[in-house]
Amino acid sequence: MSENEILNSNAEGQESAVVAEPTLAATASTNVPVQTAHDDFDWSVDKRNVTSYSKEEKAKYDTVYEGTFKQVTDGEMVEGIVVGVTKTDVVINIGFKSDGLISANEFRDLVGLKTGDVVEVMVVEKEDREGNLHLSRRQARITRAWQRIVEVHKTGEVVTGIVTSKTKGGLIVEVFGMETFLPGSQIDVKPVTDYDQFVGKTMEFKVVKINETIKNAVVSHKALIESDIEAQRAEIMGKLERGQVLEGTIKNITDFGAFMDLGGLDGLLYITDISWGRISHPSEVLKMDQKLKVVVLDFDDDKKRISLGLKQLTPHPWDTLPETIKEGEVVKGKVVNIEDYGAFLEIMPGVEGLVHVSEITWANTPINAKEFFKLNDEHEAKIVTLDKEARKMSLSIKQMTQDPWSNIETKFAVESRHKGLVKNITPYGVFVELSTGIGGMIHISDLSWLKRFNHPSEYTKVGQEIEVIILGIDKENRKLQLGHKQLEEDPWNALQDTFAIGTIHEGTVTRKDEKGAIVSLPYGLEGFAPNRHLGKEDGKTVVADETAQFVVIEFDRNEKRIVLSHTRIWEQVKADEKEAEKKEKTAEVARTKKAVKDIQGKVEKTTLGDLGVLAELKKKMEGDAAGSSDEAKSE
Repeated sequence: MSENEILNSNAEGQESAVVAEPTLAATASTNVPVQTAHDDFDWSVDKRNVTSYSKEEKAKYDTVYEGTFKQVTDGEMVEGIVVGVTKTDVVINIGFKSDGLISANEFRDLVGLKTGDVVEVMVVEKEDREGNLHLSRRQARITRAWQRIVEVHKTGEVVTGIVTSKTKGGLIVEVFGMETFLPGSQIDVKPVTDYDQFVGKTMEFKVVKINETIKNAVVSHKALIESDIEAQRAEIMGKLERGQVLEGTIKNITDFGAFMDLGGLDGLLYITDISWGRISHPSEVLKMDQKLKVVVLDFDDDKKRISLGLKQLTPHPWDTLPETIKEGEVVKGKVVNIEDYGAFLEIMPGVEGLVHVSEITWANTPINAKEFFKLNDEHEAKIVTLDKEARKMSLSIKQMTQDPWSNIETKFAVESRHKGLVKNITPYGVFVELSTGIGGMIHISDLSWLKRFNHPSEYTKVGQEIEVIILGIDKENRKLQLGHKQLEEDPWNALQDTFAIGTIHEGTVTRKDEKGAIVSLPYGLEGFAPNRHLGKEDGKTVVADETAQFVVIEFDRNEKRIVLSHTRIWEQVKADEKEAEKKEKTAEVARTKKAVKDIQGKVEKTTLGDLGVLAELKKKMEGDAAGSSDEAKSE
């Protein structure tokens, strides 16, 4: 028996042994080392442990074998055949060395999936950590969806999507199986507050924004509406003409007007074009969703702006004034505007008249229109002038009553006394109202006989009642000259003797400045003491709020002026004392001379003793005379 036959015989026996007893075959002892199932298993050895192919044949067959499998890469999109379906997984054959398992959840959208169906999947990993082929249909769908989204974003194609849920600021829309974001501002051209009403709806969208990095897309339904509106707008703009009457719906009301939907095109109805009359806010006349007919006033093709008018559909009220509105007639109107120069009264919608400040009252004092009139108040007035062509009307409230100045001399005669109300105070006088339309001014110098005021407010206040006397009437200029101090006689006439020059009075310094001091005297009078007349005997000066004796050195009744001195008082006292002393010495000299004369007359004989007495008397007289002469010289 040859060696080959022996080897074949052993090989056949080995094969039968492997079939009958696999365990024994694995441990059987042969001339060839036992092979195990691992990565470096030598496939060139056949089941009989004999090499069946040469190296060239082996290389050839290896190439053929490798060619029976697909070459795939991670992330590649491939088509696969469903080769098995279980409750949890789907087995997919993509022609690779092994099949892949995909969770059945990824096939929920395919109803009735069965073996043999072809599906598109993505190769996530050719070989994961466990050596399995990792496939994903979900990733394949997302990738394909993103590719289509990018494409439609470039082309502007309209896509259909399902609103799946609500999220912060908008909605989630599934497009091509991929989630996209629909902002709330892109749902409709009108503001939307209730997002829940759109959940579950299938709608058309345009992809308006994509982010390649995070694969995020933003869609818009509003863009579709706007494109439709734009088409309608272009059609309407092409047919627009000034003066054309259109029907529209109020879609928004603002402070300056109302926006109207003209059927795909918006127009602005400005507040001044709503009514011929004045209105404060469009909401006074218009309501949301109200349908109106309006006239086209102007439009701009480039800016797509349309100006509308409502009042222009009716005639101007000035063109249809009733015959009852004419000069001299009394009308009633509502205050619609107040300016510094007067107020406008609306006689009827669109017809206004001006009441100038000079036509409010007969009084000649200034009137503030904003204090006299209040918005929406009603007043009766007389039509003074009316110009229909210029559409102007002047009104008067004061002419509703008789001019009080027509008989001013009778009611407010000169030197008559009246009570009035202080209406205004200026630095030079006080304005007093005696009756409606009648008033005058008291000059600051006519407030008091005795006191001088720096400002009239030191004597009276606005709103106080004051008694006055009419000093003069200026009928042409509608002015009265009033006095207050003239209600009493001039006290200066009676006080001329009381405050004669040289009289001494007690006074208090009320204020002092660089020129002198104001001194408060009895009977409410005030005097002025110059600084040089405020010196005291001790060398000091009379100060403010100090009470002292003052002598009157000047009294001017016409100028109402009294000049005082404190220094003159003590200086006069000293002068009086010296004068008294001088007089006393002169009297003593006279007495001495008389005594000498008497003695000389009685003596008949001259004696030595008498001569001595006479000599002493003479010496004394000469001494007294010399002393008197020295004092006179010094004085």
